[in-house]
Amino acid sequence: MAHAPDPLADPDFIASLRGQMLRFATLQLSDPTLAEDTVQEALAGALKNADRFQGRAAFKTWVFAILRHKIADALRQRYREAILTEDEDDERHWFDDRGHWRPEARPWDWGDPAQALNDAQFWRVFETCLERLPPRQAQVFMMREFIGLETKAICATLNISATNLNVLLHRARLRLQACLENHWFAPGGRHAEL
Repeated sequence: MAHAPDPLADPDFIASLRGQMLRFATLQLSDPTLAEDTVQEALAGALKNADRFQGRAAFKTWVFAILRHKIADALRQRYREAILTEDEDDERHWFDDRGHWRPEARPWDWGDPAQALNDAQFWRVFETCLERLPPRQAQVFMMREFIGLETKAICATLNISATNLNVLLHRARLRLQACLENHWFAPGGRHAEL
């Protein structure tokens, strides 16, 4: 039985993937240096754990799942640092005496991202629709829906009001809905050019 080619052995694939990851991370973190570091950590993690890649999802999807975790960690760290700067005693609410997460403050379970990404074609259309959003709408949508940040954390990170966040999310969802209806769900939409 022939084995699939190793994506890590293709420098053009890695360069393209790295560029996509960097655009995604920069949009989320608004800090090119932190985005670069986050992408490097995600790629290093993928290389280190390449033997764990089981092929249930596309390699790119698997690496982006790692990147999303790294971005979430970076945003949580930024948010935590902002809170701790305001009140150093707040840390006791998140961690116990041994430095472990308190049960009520523990980050949520991300589940198995590969399992949620069954239809690669749909996600290619979705990704293209997402890339067509205005940058600020795309950023808040990904922070909420991909990374899972709460309103308070997003507003603090971007220095916007909850009302502004809700408007941006509403507009992003409407644009995504229209794009997906035209290019995926409409009769013949799965083959429509984007």
